[in-house]
Amino acid sequence: MAEMNLSRLGEPAMLQVLEVARELAAPLDLPVLLGKVIDAGRAVLDADRGSVFLYDEPAKQLYIITGTGLETLRFGVDQGIAGECARSRQVLSIPDCYADARFNQDIDRKTGYRTKCLISVPLIGLNDRLVGVMQLLNAGKGRFDAADERIALALAGQAAVAIQRAQLIEEQKVKLKLERDLALAREIQQGSLPRELPRAQGYDLATFSRPAEETGGDIFDVVRLTLDGQTISHDDPVMLLLGDATGHGVGPAISVTQVRAMFRMALRLGATIDQIVRHIDEQLEQDLGGSRFVTAFVGRLDPRTHEVTYVAPGQAPLLHVHARDGRCESRAACGLPLGLMPGIPRDVSPPFKLEPGDVLALLTDGFYECMNEADDQFGEDRVGTILRDHPHESASQLLDRLVRAIDDFRGSAPQADDLTAILIRRPPA
Repeated sequence: MAEMNLSRLGEPAMLQVLEVARELAAPLDLPVLLGKVIDAGRAVLDADRGSVFLYDEPAKQLYIITGTGLETLRFGVDQGIAGECARSRQVLSIPDCYADARFNQDIDRKTGYRTKCLISVPLIGLNDRLVGVMQLLNAGKGRFDAADERIALALAGQAAVAIQRAQLIEEQKVKLKLERDLALAREIQQGSLPRELPRAQGYDLATFSRPAEETGGDIFDVVRLTLDGQTISHDDPVMLLLGDATGHGVGPAISVTQVRAMFRMALRLGATIDQIVRHIDEQLEQDLGGSRFVTAFVGRLDPRTHEVTYVAPGQAPLLHVHARDGRCESRAACGLPLGLMPGIPRDVSPPFKLEPGDVLALLTDGFYECMNEADDQFGEDRVGTILRDHPHESASQLLDRLVRAIDDFRGSAPQADDLTAILIRRPPA
């Protein structure tokens, strides 16, 4: 639509439009601005009532918001006079609304108001973008004429740019708030991770966690389990938790943080591994309704027996590298993930027996399913090769090597899933 030449309006109308433009230039919240646009339209065109319909381009819909910023009406651009105005981007002046089949009489019947005539004007902003439609009802002189159409177009041009600016400010506010909320969520989630790993006599432990987004759907925990409740000994067992919720982002982050909190509380109450898994499973099903789930590894490393007893609902593969023969043993999950069907019996797996030089790798699927630019997966074999081929490196060195290999493999492809790991190494004799 061509830009309106204000000089064609005549001096009184031109001064009115310029005054409106000055008022609309002030920084205003969107609902307040829309109210001013309506008031200005009514004043300039001597109309009884008015409204502004904003345009939702993806949905191809027009909608009205109230002074509180809430939507009260939404409809497609294939409906009504406002819809045709949006589609055609032309001013529509209707001298007798009840004689026009496009006019929706239901609103008049609900409100008790009688709409006699109306003018509908497209709001075209910068970059020829449709912002919405302004509609004014019942001209004081009985109908809207050609002069009114020119004034309405000039006013609409000023209003459209002001609305675009207000929408950008609103979007920026929402974006900044979201960034602050995500940063806080990340701080809370990262704060729940152990800052220092407990020492386990004769073992080397390393952990890693890097979410794909600001917050992630993975969690880990490593906790010393004192046998007498008071005396701390490096021979005491160490409890292990690895959790991976479906998806990544704020929702899954809440789920796995909840799992970690329940894990810690269960340990305080002296629960066994089976009891921990059962109670978390039941609680997640109540909270998530069976629509989402968490895969997990809940285990116990005993430095005295060199065994890791565990339950791994949905969490797999579990890799055990045997130093004696270089074999990489891969174990499957023990049953369904947590939160789906509590009470379903789980497979009972024998403990991992760790010999000198062995490595036990607990990794979320972000490692195995990491994709490169060619859509190839990193896969279990590459993970096993890295763990097997560097028998003299510490757990931390091995994990660093694995993460570097993942990043090199991924190249310029984005990290599509969270990466979380617990690596347990029994040093060579």
